[in-house]
Amino acid sequence: MGKDKIFAERRLRSWWVFAFYLPGESAYARVKVWRRLQDIGAVSFKKALYLLPESPETLEDLEWTLKEVTTAGGQGIVFSASVVEGLSDGELQALFGAAREAQYKELADEIRKTLASLDRSRGRPAAAEMSDQVVQFRERLSAVEAIDFFQANGREQVQALIDSLESRAQESADSAAEPAVIADSNSDLSGRVWVTRANIHVDRMASAWLIRRFIDPAARFKFVTDRNYQPAPGELRFDMYNAEYTHDADRCTFEVLLDLIDKADAALKRIAEIIHDLDLRDHKYQRPEAAGIKAMLDGLAANHERDEDRIERAGLLFEDIYKSFAKSRA
Repeated sequence: MGKDKIFAERRLRSWWVFAFYLPGESAYARVKVWRRLQDIGAVSFKKALYLLPESPETLEDLEWTLKEVTTAGGQGIVFSASVVEGLSDGELQALFGAAREAQYKELADEIRKTLASLDRSRGRPAAAEMSDQVVQFRERLSAVEAIDFFQANGREQVQALIDSLESRAQESADSAAEPAVIADSNSDLSGRVWVTRANIHVDRMASAWLIRRFIDPAARFKFVTDRNYQPAPGELRFDMYNAEYTHDADRCTFEVLLDLIDKADAALKRIAEIIHDLDLRDHKYQRPEAAGIKAMLDGLAANHERDEDRIERAGLLFEDIYKSFAKSRA
């Protein structure tokens, strides 16, 4: 069979191929370039050529790598190629698979060690520390997934281990918690008019649900635009200037109102952490559910102009979230 016919019948994968040269005295630059090639997922062939599957994104990665080479006084080249003889496309893909599987295995081994250390721990592990570890492991998994071009084995195992660690962190946070106790309905907080700024969003939506659900079941809400609004008899202000209940230091209004509940359970504390991060944007708790809840609240606000409607719809949403968190604890 002639080569023309071979080329006509074969469907060849295209690859970006990168080669570079750095002066001998550029040891630091050489290590820097090598690390960058690792980070973008390139694999080497005989430590001479570096390959990536052809796409606009991988080309951009290599263009930045080439810029680092030239900035360090070296030379490089990026070209497109297809396999004609020698290693097949499948064998080249296997090089990528082996590299990613090794990274997944390394990550899985570290998570197993973390879980084993928790099993050996005599005291109760700190929930915050465990949550930080979950965030770090998820970030590292995402970095490997971004360069896993051919779906290597091992990702699902790492995901399952991270989920297991997250469950342990939640169990640790919930283990000492008691169910929430609604505030005494005969207290001074019963049947009040709760005043807040108009055009409510995250903290005020959540706070309104908390007030009506746990603090003042007969609560009515009033929305004002006057920054210096002075309350009438029977009114309490929240999440506004000089309010009776509003931000305190690094705590959002929802967290301040949570102090009014006799015994706030783990589900409420979990919601408080989410509202804190969404409102203050300091990433203090890094709850994985925060982004999804923000998207739902943004959509709710976009679809309902009236603050009264936002409170009603947000109340249903937070009730579902609360019950979901309470159920997961059980």
